Amino acid sequence: MALGASHRLTDGVAAVETMTRFALAVLALASGVYTYLGARTILDGSPTAVFFAAIIYSVSVSVGIYAFWSYMMRFYPHVTSRTGRTGLLFVMAAGCAMIMAMSSWLNAAALAGSAAVERHLARSVEDYSADLDRAHQNALAAQSLLPDIQRASERFSQLAGVERQSGSLTGTTGSGSVVQLLTQMSAQMKSLEGNINASREQVSELVEQGQKRLETMRTILSTPGAIEPRADQFSAEAVALTNVMTQLSQMSVAPSIRRAADDLSLGFIAPVPDGAAPDLVNRQNQVMETVKASVASQSKALAKAADEILERPPAAERRFVPMSPAEAVLQYAYDFIPAWAGAISIDLLPGVMVFILAIVHGSIRRQEEGMSFAERLTVAELMETLALQKAISEKGAEAKVSEAATAEEVALAAADARAQREHEADNRTEYRDDEHFSRDDHHQRTTEGDDTHHATNVASFDPAKNPRKGP
Repeated sequence: MALGASHRLTDGVAAVETMTRFALAVLALASGVYTYLGARTILDGSPTAVFFAAIIYSVSVSVGIYAFWSYMMRFYPHVTSRTGRTGLLFVMAAGCAMIMAMSSWLNAAALAGSAAVERHLARSVEDYSADLDRAHQNALAAQSLLPDIQRASERFSQLAGVERQSGSLTGTTGSGSVVQLLTQMSAQMKSLEGNINASREQVSELVEQGQKRLETMRTILSTPGAIEPRADQFSAEAVALTNVMTQLSQMSVAPSIRRAADDLSLGFIAPVPDGAAPDLVNRQNQVMETVKASVASQSKALAKAADEILERPPAAERRFVPMSPAEAVLQYAYDFIPAWAGAISIDLLPGVMVFILAIVHGSIRRQEEGMSFAERLTVAELMETLALQKAISEKGAEAKVSEAATAEEVALAAADARAQREHEADNRTEYRDDEHFSRDDHHQRTTEGDDTHHATNVASFDPAKNPRKGP
């Protein structure tokens, strides 16, 4: 059972090897494409330079991703030691960090860059709207003092009228010093009221302009199309809106009210009593002191209200900062977690395949370690072994035959050489015999000739014959 499972796993690994390489190539190519799209959003220069720079960078990223995961798939599943596995895991972590640094964030920029820029524009619209509302509220805060100022002005005016007609304050009718003082205070209050009313109209106009700018910005945001030209239009509207809010902040009358409140008490100038009788002069002085105390109280209340308005946080002096898709997707990363997940998964998905192969190879090793060699040997391997043994035997027999043939040839050659040497020896012996025989025959013939000559000489001697005389 274990043997069959082990071989099925081995066959499965071999079957998916081509698919694994194909999937790795497709993922590396997809990452390169999205890296190219993201890189174009952050590169500056001529279109040609941007195109070639982005192409070269994306190709480098694709090749690097493919090579890195190919190495990991090839080596990590076969490393069994703890130290080796730990080292490769550290290398894998470092490689993943590098891949995310050079590719994943650009992939996220390509996937969600436009949406991130729109998110930046939408956030800017919200911020500008809040700033405009705050500036409007600060400008209108002084309007809350208008009823108090109106009541004070009416009270001083009414007291002046009553004193003029009935003399209820001094007991003497007419327009004396008290009436003049009350009329003066009423005029100052009416002046403040006029300033506040005038500022209200200007504030309303500026707020209306700001609302129109905001409406235009929202329209630009919701208009479909490329994000770059819309971002440029949005930037122009943001600059105009910032100018409106600056003017609106300067339209607040709270500082003017604060100064006017100080002038009411510090700049109080009481007229000289003009009564003819000492008693009337005394009553006028008493009324003037009462008016002075009332003015001081009113001044204190206005100053306190103006300080509360001035203590409010002013509208921020906001400046719109355009962002590229890559910068926006980093700035608003938490708003685009799915896009980031997809961008990272394209680059790191091969890591899952690496761990799958490691688990499968580990299971194969564990199953094979518990079996003997005979159990691990399959029929195909046995047949292959037998065929290999047969081939080795045949080659051995051929070698032996070849060695025998060689020995026989050597023996024949030696015999031929020995026969040749014997033949040469025989030839030399025959030659020597022939030479000896020739010498003996020559000697015999020479001996026989001498004997014949001697016999001839003896035979030619005739004692009866007279010897031959000499010459």
